[in-house]
Amino acid sequence: MTGKIITENSNLSSPTGGQGAVLSLLVAADENNVIGKDNQLPWHLPNDLRYFKNQTWGMPILMGRKTFESIGKPLPGRKSIVITRNENWMHDGVDVVHSIDEAIEKAKNYGVKEIFVIGGAEIFNSSFQRANRIYLTRIHYIFNGDVYFPKVTDEDWSLVQEHYCSEDSKNMYAHTFQVWERK
Repeated sequence: MTGKIITENSNLSSPTGGQGAVLSLLVAADENNVIGKDNQLPWHLPNDLRYFKNQTWGMPILMGRKTFESIGKPLPGRKSIVITRNENWMHDGVDVVHSIDEAIEKAKNYGVKEIFVIGGAEIFNSSFQRANRIYLTRIHYIFNGDVYFPKVTDEDWSLVQEHYCSEDSKNMYAHTFQVWERK
């Protein structure tokens, strides 16, 4: 690994102008924006898992039911909010809501500075226009996939942090941790 992993974001601006929680998308995607295949990640990157944990610790994480089921349990140290259309779906240790709006409102009630959307594709797509920040782990490889993240363009987003990591004995793929803020 080259350099140090970003673990703290005190130098990031407040895209909401200090008003309310920042809505952030946190995602790993390959060079073609693939984020998954068959409801699983097509890669294993311990660096990215550690980065994910560091960024989301103590904050609410919003996700769709399929993403939650691929994880299998509520993640420790975070408040899991699961979005599903199924009015009867329940799981111990998570808040269940039925829309992205309801999920954001539920997360705001926790009085946090940042709310993280962690997937899947439908949840990313429905929150993309509302997001203030994107934490993107760009994996420098092209995978076969069936789920994609929306394209992040310089027209709408500014790259405010970037940290490259080469492949190593634990991380098979070079990757770059990027933080984008809405213009």
